[in-house]
Amino acid sequence: MGAEIERKYLLPAFPEAELANHTLKLVSKQYIYQTYLAFSEDQEIRVRKLVDPTGEKHFTHTFKSGHGMMREEVEYSITESIYAQLLERSGLIPLEKIRTTLEADGHTYEIDEYKQIDLMVVEVEFPDLSAAEAFTPPAWFGRELGAEEEFRNKTMWIKLQER
Repeated sequence: MGAEIERKYLLPAFPEAELANHTLKLVSKQYIYQTYLAFSEDQEIRVRKLVDPTGEKHFTHTFKSGHGMMREEVEYSITESIYAQLLERSGLIPLEKIRTTLEADGHTYEIDEYKQIDLMVVEVEFPDLSAAEAFTPPAWFGRELGAEEEFRNKTMWIKLQER
């Protein structure tokens, strides 16, 4: 298992000015469809369909465990046919988001704009816990959301199924 160490923040507005003045560099953009197949309080299994602006598709299967800033994660690629088999006849609604990946000052920022929810967040991943704890968020970040259960993807996805 690999460790995922990240911090998540509310994003009040997309950082257009920082992109325009080249403080931030655009790396990529993807449309993500995320569906949970199974979950408990501290574990989850999900699949994703990721679509690049060119229309190229990728599919992943992920297992995560734990809570907070540091979680265990195993993620690997699957085929479109396996993805389809896992979801066919499930009736599950994927959580949809546009992910914009940016870089600045040695950090990678992933901005998620949720399509079914009026919400935009930014996540930063770190190589170790000390780097995560030492991180000072840029001025364009909002408040930190890491400890707030309502902003976890799994929680938002569950609420989406209840609609």
